[in-house]
Amino acid sequence: MTEVGVNGLTLAEVARRIGVQTPSLYKYFDSLMSVYDALFRRGHQAHLAAMRRAMADAEPGLAALTAGLEASGRWALANRAVAQLLFWRPVPSFAPTAEAFAPSEEMVSMQRTAIADAVTAGQLGPEANSEEAVYFISILISGVLTQAMANEPELPWGQGRFTPTFARLMTLIPAAYPI
Repeated sequence: MTEVGVNGLTLAEVARRIGVQTPSLYKYFDSLMSVYDALFRRGHQAHLAAMRRAMADAEPGLAALTAGLEASGRWALANRAVAQLLFWRPVPSFAPTAEAFAPSEEMVSMQRTAIADAVTAGQLGPEANSEEAVYFISILISGVLTQAMANEPELPWGQGRFTPTFARLMTLIPAAYPI
């Protein structure tokens, strides 16, 4: 997928690269969509683990949220093709199964907990305990990543024009949801 794009994945190419005949893959996957589903699930599990580690090492509240989102960004840039499948959905006919989507729901739950902790700690106003705040934060991180992946695809987190703005963008959260 890194070479041909996420939507360019084919069972024939997967089979060729692992040295089997295409029909052999059907022993493991029902279709190309089930390959995408497996990639989606594994990708979100790895992404969730990176966020969980970063958030566990940070103080509850905004520090944990910031650490988790930065870990998310670092993971996405290090795993660009899978990140595109997870966050930009470049395969129009693909929809993940509930099992594959579960780690994504857990990721959002962790973010909601960090937001609630920030409200409790007096770092954010009570209006931050809302779906809007979750969307606001998602837009911030996805905007940084979209710009980085589109314009500086070979640069790691913290280099270039876009990811270094992340810390400043995080200061918008308390401004948007004041105490």
